[in-house]
Amino acid sequence: MKRFRTGSGLTAAVLLGMVFILIVLVPLLPSYDPYAQDLGGGLVPIGDSSFEGHFYWLGTDTLGRDLLSRLSLAGRVSFLIALAAVSISLVIGAALGLVAGFFGGWTESAIMGIADLQLSIPRILLLIAVTAVVGPNVILLSVLIGLTSWVSYGRIARAMVLSLKRREFVLSAITQGAGAGWNIRKHLLPNVLPQLLVVASHEFGQVIVLEASLSYLGLGVQPPLPSWGLMVAEGQSYLALAPALSVLPSIGLFLLVAGLQFLSQAYTAESDVMDDVSKATP
Repeated sequence: MKRFRTGSGLTAAVLLGMVFILIVLVPLLPSYDPYAQDLGGGLVPIGDSSFEGHFYWLGTDTLGRDLLSRLSLAGRVSFLIALAAVSISLVIGAALGLVAGFFGGWTESAIMGIADLQLSIPRILLLIAVTAVVGPNVILLSVLIGLTSWVSYGRIARAMVLSLKRREFVLSAITQGAGAGWNIRKHLLPNVLPQLLVVASHEFGQVIVLEASLSYLGLGVQPPLPSWGLMVAEGQSYLALAPALSVLPSIGLFLLVAGLQFLSQAYTAESDVMDDVSKATP
């Protein structure tokens, strides 16, 4: 709670609170139906209740579907894809970073060599090439993003382990016969995981933008399932007539990504303060 008393924490709470209302509370509305079409009621403006007695909070799209319901479902789709991808990359990056830092030698060289090779290939181009070959799929998209996003976790985990493995609590456990697996699980992982979670909160926003970019290009989420990037692409042809079709999903994308970035800053600032206090305490 102390972290949310800062400017970044309060900003993150406000932005993420609006996203929470959109993706969690909106589906509870009685009129929620993201797939119902009414071709005679297409492009109803925001707040217009004149069409057959129906009230549309944010209007309708070109097929007469409720835009608020579509935005809510698209937010949940983007959130779940990002959650799955970040979970995969966090597990892979933490495991490889811990192993590389603890064992060193050729193991470290091999893992970091793979990381450097992956960094040399732009992630967006790699994902475009793979999805263009195998075809767009939500599950495959989550796995591919996760497999191409582990490097930052691995490098941070390795750097921290290189310092931690020389500490007294690790060396004493080794002298008493503790194995590598026990040391990694009991001593190193608990100390590395909090920093990796900070990276995950930052990476979460990047993954959402990456998914939206692929969906915008037609290589991510496919209709009729909505995605914020896909909704932006579909609304581009109607910017002069109904700009809300592209502007509203862009706002939703901004709120979620900005909220996550401010949340990461609040956590990092509080961690730095706690580190300074611990160093100053005799």
